[in-house]
Amino acid sequence: MCPFCYIGKRNYEKALQEFPAGSEIELVWKSFQLDPSISIDKPSQAVSEYLVQRKGISPQQVAQMHKQVTATATNAGLDYRLDNTVLANSFNAHRVIQLAKEKGLGDQAEERLFYANFTEGKDFGSTAVLTDLGTQIGLSENEVKEALSNDHYADEVKKDIQEARELGVTGVPFFVFNRKYAISGAQPPQTFLQALEKSHKEWKENNKRPELDVSEGPSCTPDGNCN
Repeated sequence: MCPFCYIGKRNYEKALQEFPAGSEIELVWKSFQLDPSISIDKPSQAVSEYLVQRKGISPQQVAQMHKQVTATATNAGLDYRLDNTVLANSFNAHRVIQLAKEKGLGDQAEERLFYANFTEGKDFGSTAVLTDLGTQIGLSENEVKEALSNDHYADEVKKDIQEARELGVTGVPFFVFNRKYAISGAQPPQTFLQALEKSHKEWKENNKRPELDVSEGPSCTPDGNCN
């Protein structure tokens, strides 16, 4: 739901591309709901309409906000079409993401859902839409249906939200590095790169491989070489 999360994702990815040890970084997406009070059964509505009715913002202010956010997204290489964006409860979408994470497709799920929401204007509150998007990233229809009906995935969403509370997270995007450093907001790539460098350096120092003094003798390796 948060337009800055997609921007933050793209800026983080740019930083990761510049980071020499990028292959040693594991990215884990976590669930977070901005407005859990939105009814799952309520028909989706245009985001602009929601902002006017729920937040008390004038249509002119909404239009200006959309213009500014779209410009920021463009600078990050994203094509936002916020006038077509619809609002829905995000809980079921997060259940699908939790399933995707189990399958090693968490990042693919996030990317597809972000694009579907902010560029294509798709309704992520729709079971049919979530099923279609899930199959596009490699999940089966039955797996998506299972995610939307199985309490396990709902519990995983709730665990992530609870973890965010314990960390003091009150808004998104929010990035945590090695459970020690954090970046709040859609910061520029350079800020992410600095956090990666600092946290990775400390992690590397704390997880050094033991340097052994080895006496060599006849042995075999996993690839079948024996000498």
